[in-house]
Amino acid sequence: MDLATIIGIVVGLGFIIGGIMLNGSISSFWDTPSIVIVLGGTIAATLVAFPLKKVTQAFTVARKAFSSKEMAPGDTISKIIELANTARREGLLALEEACENIDDEFLQKGSMLIVDGTDPELVRNILETELAFLEERHSEGKNIFETMGSLSPAFGMIGTLIGLVNMLQKLDDPKSIGPSMAVALITTFYGSVLANLIFIPMAAKLKTRSKEEILIKEIMVEGLLSIQAGENPRIIEEKLKAFLPPKVRKGLQNGKGEGVEA
Repeated sequence: MDLATIIGIVVGLGFIIGGIMLNGSISSFWDTPSIVIVLGGTIAATLVAFPLKKVTQAFTVARKAFSSKEMAPGDTISKIIELANTARREGLLALEEACENIDDEFLQKGSMLIVDGTDPELVRNILETELAFLEERHSEGKNIFETMGSLSPAFGMIGTLIGLVNMLQKLDDPKSIGPSMAVALITTFYGSVLANLIFIPMAAKLKTRSKEEILIKEIMVEGLLSIQAGENPRIIEEKLKAFLPPKVRKGLQNGKGEGVEA
């Protein structure tokens, strides 16, 4: 699990609950009809805006926001340099055996294209096309959560309007006006919390994860094409380091990616 995501949600809820308890009761902020209006309305509107398949895929992609898997460019560069050394010593055909030890499907696919003698321009086109559609799939998941973040406050306001209508129907009872107004405003509270603590931050985290993965894949594409061109492994290493900020490059030691973080 990604501690930053978990800690952020827990701490955010903790501050909100703590602030409520300082001057009131947490039970007064629980209203089941308001939760139904906000959550139900947000999910329903999202299904109207996006196909069901895309929505279910988005929640699958959302697991990346809670994933603790760190994408280290240094490790990727190290693997590519290892492949470059193998190709330099034994030829490009030797990469076929080396591919058996590669866990990443994208890198494995690119390596096999090289082994098969595919034209370099075609290799680039195939890998960049796959990269473009990968980015598009990530963007779809991010857009769904951004949409939910914009819809939940709107349904909170709808719940408030419903509460106000119910309150106005009881104006003949002055004692009910205060409690009815409080309940009416709770839906806006729920919508704002869901949007600003869950949906919008989740979309931002998915965007960050996507950028990290795209960077790794771009490094792979450039590295594989350099191997196919027969460039010196040391030159390949320096070329791939150009993708990284100066501070991160210093963490690379002899191309092994020691101490590097995405």
